[in-house]
Amino acid sequence: MSPSPLRTPAFRWFFTGQSVSLLGSSMAPVALAFAVLDASGRSGDLGLVLAARMVPMLAFLLVGGATADRFPRRTVLVTANLGSALTQGAVAALLLTGHYALLPVAALELLNGVLAAFTTPALRGVVPQLVGTAQLQRANALLGSTRNATKILGPSVSGLLVVGVGGGPAIALDALSYLLAAGCLARLAAAEADPLPRSASLLSDIRQGWTEFRRIRWVWLGSWAFFVINLVQTGTWQILGPLLTQQRSSAATWGFVLSARGLGLLLTSVLMYRVTVRHLLRLGQLACALGTLPLLALGAGLDAPWLIAAAFTGGLGSSVTGIAWDTSLQEHVPVAVLSRVSSCGDLLSYLAIPIGQLSVGPLAHAFGGARVTTVAGLVAGFAAVAPLADASVRRLRHAEG
Repeated sequence: MSPSPLRTPAFRWFFTGQSVSLLGSSMAPVALAFAVLDASGRSGDLGLVLAARMVPMLAFLLVGGATADRFPRRTVLVTANLGSALTQGAVAALLLTGHYALLPVAALELLNGVLAAFTTPALRGVVPQLVGTAQLQRANALLGSTRNATKILGPSVSGLLVVGVGGGPAIALDALSYLLAAGCLARLAAAEADPLPRSASLLSDIRQGWTEFRRIRWVWLGSWAFFVINLVQTGTWQILGPLLTQQRSSAATWGFVLSARGLGLLLTSVLMYRVTVRHLLRLGQLACALGTLPLLALGAGLDAPWLIAAAFTGGLGSSVTGIAWDTSLQEHVPVAVLSRVSSCGDLLSYLAIPIGQLSVGPLAHAFGGARVTTVAGLVAGFAAVAPLADASVRRLRHAEG
């Protein structure tokens, strides 16, 4: 087994910064939702604020990927985190001083979305520059464990803060987490791997990234699979999941379902730190099919214990998929184009989410929530395993440590 990536000083600084940032980011959605609702009293304001962050993130994702391949990723990450600290700090200041207004808050969240579009591709691209190839799975498992732990801890802490002192202080803590993360990332060395020849313009870099994305067969097959999965699964789970669970059991049951899924995510990410397999991508696609079990349990109207068990199992599978996908990209895509190739895949898969969210309501009204949920689970399960029909996915070998 390869040595722990935490023995590498650069990765320790990166891991520390990411841990702090992920905790702050996991607290922010709950705090922002209640802060906006309390300050405005209008759910429409919250919808606009959330959309203001999501839309520019999608619009600038390819630009963010090209930027992360063109400039030192450390510089991109430090700049983006400092910018996020300023924007979230300004939102917190507006709320803490009682000067909430929709336009400035939405504008600040729009800037936050732009910064996120630069952060995500750079984060995926910088990991192979910090650890050896044989350590990538363990590094991603560590990052996944932290991400999943903060998903469990962050919303609870944020909820307590909102009840105790309001949403403003919780968002201020998110701003502080970005600042601390920037400090940790600034300790990384600025060295970069040898890049591919760069063109004179950012647009040409984006075109080159798209060409590389299409050239690597297993990458675009997997990305299309994730597009279909997000299209049918994300909105269905977010909207019909709580609705059907409350109708058949209670709102408390939905809380247990989400907690069980979070526990499954966390346990598998810890396990993946210890276990290596020869065909990691193949395992990831098979495990992705487990993520559809909660939808199938909902559609079948199973009792609460079975639904909770399905959510736990689904979390186990989803965690394996994320680690397998990130590790495969970092091992097999040239580091000089890694941020651009990953941003193309992310854009394709993320675009499906709002489409699915907007579609699930009318479909449920027309065909019934249980039927839509069952079909969504079946389609997502098929999409997860369909790439395995191609040899480029089945035979991709993991660099075992």
